[in-house]
Amino acid sequence: ISPVPPYSREQPIFTTRAHVFQIDPSTKKNWVPASKQAVTVSYFYDSTRNSYRIISVDGAKVIINSTITPNMTFTKTSQKFGQWADSRANTVFGLGFPSEQQLTKFAEKFQEVKEAAKLARDRSQEKIETSSNHSQESGRETPSSTRASSVNGTDDEKASHGGPAEAHLKSENDKLKIALAQSSSNVKKWETELQTLRESNARLTTALQESAASIEHWKKQFSACKEENDQLRSKIEELEEQCNEINKEKERNAQLSRRLQELETELQDKELELEELRKQGEIIPQLMSECESVSQQLQAAEKRNKDLEEKVRTLRTEVEESKHRQTNLKTELKNFLDVLDGKIDELHDFRQGLSKLGVDN
Repeated sequence: ISPVPPYSREQPIFTTRAHVFQIDPSTKKNWVPASKQAVTVSYFYDSTRNSYRIISVDGAKVIINSTITPNMTFTKTSQKFGQWADSRANTVFGLGFPSEQQLTKFAEKFQEVKEAAKLARDRSQEKIETSSNHSQESGRETPSSTRASSVNGTDDEKASHGGPAEAHLKSENDKLKIALAQSSSNVKKWETELQTLRESNARLTTALQESAASIEHWKKQFSACKEENDQLRSKIEELEEQCNEINKEKERNAQLSRRLQELETELQDKELELEELRKQGEIIPQLMSECESVSQQLQAAEKRNKDLEEKVRTLRTEVEESKHRQTNLKTELKNFLDVLDGKIDELHDFRQGLSKLGVDN
């Protein structure tokens, strides 16, 4: 039987979640966690074999594959923990539930499945016993019928009455023999399947142990690779820092090169300026005399500037007074216009009155 149930044949009838444990095979006392976290635990029913299994898979790892038999018992050891022993898997499974209600539901379902497995076993035994009883009864009825026909009838009566009954009994006997042979073959087939199941469970247990050992080996290799990876990462970070420092140094060198070129250019410009200054130094006396004349002109200009500033201040004062007068004139003009508007309105009213009097007359 495959660890993962073939859904075309087996169907889940109850599913819950719990932490899975197995008894320590060395001490038979301590519990060993089979899952790091709560996983799905399901009851599966195989309609072909009329059997029930409890299956739980953690990722790609099968941690529970237990076929329920009538001899199994589920025991509640605490409010949230229960266990059952599986003789075929040679271990004891334990389940830790988040709540007492889930534990109770799982225990009730275990009892129902156990009763169903027991009923299925009883029915199969009844079929076998019924088949064997029918074969024995047919064996006993055949000679008695023959004796009765030989004692109670003549040879003619045997030919007329005993023949059909004997043929009927013989056909029934053949049918029972066939049924018994089929039952025997079914029993052998079930025994073969049982042996196959045991061998499969043994291989599965061995594979699980090998898988656990392989997982531990790969975990160690993974830890070693992780440490080596961390070391390589630290080295890469150091190299990146060194590369950054080198790039910064290159950038600084490039900046210094550019600055050096700029300084050389400035030096050339300064040398040219110095040469020009040397040439200009020869005409400094002439420039001094020109500077004296320019100073005199500047003093005269400053004096004229002062006079102009005084005039500007005077003009500003006059402009302010003019603005003030203009403002007063605007005010007076506005008042005059208001009065004029009033007079015009009065004249307009007066004219309308005269026009009205002329019309009335």
